[in-house]
Amino acid sequence: MTYRIIQLHLPLSNKPAFADLLKDPLILDAWLLEECNKRLIYSLLVHTHEVQPVSDKLQTFLGIGDKDHMIGVEDDDELRIIIKPVETVFPKPKLKESGISGGKKLFAGVISREELYDDLSKGAQVDRTFILLVIFSTIVASIGLLEDNVAVIIGAMVIAPLLSPNLALALGTALGDKKLMLDALKTNAVGFAIVFAFATILGMIWPAGHLLETNELLTRTHVGLDGVLLAIVSGGAGVLSLTTGVSSVLVGVMVAVALLPPATTFGLMLGSGHLVEAMGAGLLLAVNIVCVNLAAKLVFWLQGVAPRQWYEKQKAQKAMKWYLLVWGIALVLLIALMQLHKYIQP
Repeated sequence: MTYRIIQLHLPLSNKPAFADLLKDPLILDAWLLEECNKRLIYSLLVHTHEVQPVSDKLQTFLGIGDKDHMIGVEDDDELRIIIKPVETVFPKPKLKESGISGGKKLFAGVISREELYDDLSKGAQVDRTFILLVIFSTIVASIGLLEDNVAVIIGAMVIAPLLSPNLALALGTALGDKKLMLDALKTNAVGFAIVFAFATILGMIWPAGHLLETNELLTRTHVGLDGVLLAIVSGGAGVLSLTTGVSSVLVGVMVAVALLPPATTFGLMLGSGHLVEAMGAGLLLAVNIVCVNLAAKLVFWLQGVAPRQWYEKQKAQKAMKWYLLVWGIALVLLIALMQLHKYIQP
């Protein structure tokens, strides 16, 4: 069982009203850290999977994000909610007898939407580090594919920053956040454009005949249902790793397996003039992108990741329906193209 500390900064005038809120059964323990400069600083101990319902209650109490229900606070700078991870707690606290679990998530230990947003919104930004990592991973992956070297390909996937933008797109849809969705789409587009550009240049200068003799390259020109399953598992594992604290580096490698090698193969084959093979790699990449995002969205939905306000939930549910519909139709069409490609592939 994992825990979080919710540190709360609020005006001194709110102390009487806040005392009742501290009796919430989901709050395992609470203590006043400091009382100065007309401000109260509390620390609340909660189970990780209860952070979201407790945080929502605090935001509603403080009127954060809902100006119609403010509690008389004139200066929003006096309000602050800080969530901190906890290494361990002993002796283990017990849930109060009247406590009813507020977590409606399928998996235990799921962190709050605010923590998810902070983690993924950073990875959905195009900056110098992102661009350089994409360039480096593309060059390394190209060398590994051309030299038929599995170890080098794995090394490329370790540094490929392809996990966060795809998961950010799914999270943006879950929260109905158009800005996050647009940022994620832009970052994905820039990332894949860089991969295609550098791989195509390498394909143009590499001996064309050698590409058809490389097993690692040819493997990525064939599309099968096993690739669909791999991408679905990768997307689902990516969300689980992020929301439950498992190492995202290891799962990032798994997601890169489904995205970086076929994207690089597409560019290499396109640059060398092998159009049929390039079509196969491009089809594999398209299937993988759809499956990764579809699986990520489904896992977010199963975990109950959603906005706090009811009107935001309405927008998010609408976005989710369109998201699932579009990706579902795309997957069906791509699977049909997979079957067609088998007949035209030499």
